[in-house]
Amino acid sequence: MEIVVTGIGLVSALGNSLQTSWQRLIAGQTGIQLYQPFPELAPRPLGLIGKQPAELATLTQRVVAMALEDAGLVSPLPDCGVVIGSSRSYQASWEKLAREFYQDAEQVKSPLYKHLPTQAFLETLPHMNAIAAARQIGATGSVLAPMAACATGIWAIAQAASLLETGHCQQVIAGAVEAPITPLTLAGFQQMGALAQTGAYPFERRREGLALGEGGAVLVLESAELAKRRSAPIYGQVLGFGLTADAYHTNTPEPGSRSAIAAVKQCCDRSNLFPADIHYIHAHGTATQLNDQNEAHLIQYLFPQTVPVSSTKGATGHTLGASGALGVAFSLMALKHQILPPCVGLKEPEFDLDLVKVPRQGEIKQVLCFSFGFGGQNAVVALGKM
Repeated sequence: MEIVVTGIGLVSALGNSLQTSWQRLIAGQTGIQLYQPFPELAPRPLGLIGKQPAELATLTQRVVAMALEDAGLVSPLPDCGVVIGSSRSYQASWEKLAREFYQDAEQVKSPLYKHLPTQAFLETLPHMNAIAAARQIGATGSVLAPMAACATGIWAIAQAASLLETGHCQQVIAGAVEAPITPLTLAGFQQMGALAQTGAYPFERRREGLALGEGGAVLVLESAELAKRRSAPIYGQVLGFGLTADAYHTNTPEPGSRSAIAAVKQCCDRSNLFPADIHYIHAHGTATQLNDQNEAHLIQYLFPQTVPVSSTKGATGHTLGASGALGVAFSLMALKHQILPPCVGLKEPEFDLDLVKVPRQGEIKQVLCFSFGFGGQNAVVALGKM
């Protein structure tokens, strides 16, 4: 079965739509600015969509509605599958609830559980964002809510492709949404020494670390036969994917990248592609020391030196679980417009790769999108031009 993408909904620090985000990306702009959303924490470069941190539920509703409109679909869609993931899920809500609970419990000297609003608790369980999306579009089929760290977005798209291939659904909305700008998330990354001081510069010699960003991307996937039957526009084809785990460490990549290399090889084998067939790689490119170094060595080991490479996290910030979905959306736009997006902020590369510094036109038929997450989650997807 040929699986194609017929709709995309995207919101990022670059803009409130796919088109705006793409145009600003191609113009070499960044959505990362210095913010101090929490007075108890120092200012940091962040990829905020607005002036204050966004809410997960609101972001999800927006990108789902955009994707359906872009695909020419109208709800209710009872036979549509839903695969929407998030690595942090409702963590912002949990932190807020915890502060309120402990404040109330301290004031009245009563147990915490007496002040726990049951509905608020249930609606912020990790899978409830996907359930809310299903309610939004009237979907009564399969609903999945993957959580695979920074690999979540590509995992979601892979699971959606499997639902189509096995005949569970005729159409699936798939992707990931993240609202990770919370005190605990910032403090955690700060403790690891992973946060940048001035901005995110993937593959740059002077890179400082990642800049957290918020946003989401949701795609409409369906068979090419159905898309053609309903005369839907097609962004590109999902050719195959590779999914592996390092089983090595909580936040350090496996030395030698054995499992990450296996994910790339799986993806190429399942897509009937050779490394020389790839015209562009959308790298994970977090701008941290270890990730960029390991990923660069992986690309040098597997691919010709001429394959163009870029990461869009210098423009959007690192949207954690949503980053792979955003990367896939931008890669599909590259296929559609035959333009390679740049590594925004890259001036002096550390690695001997064909890194895209400015937008580049060319013949682009097959692309790979990488995601490598904490815990050694490796996800790779191949996309092709129809």
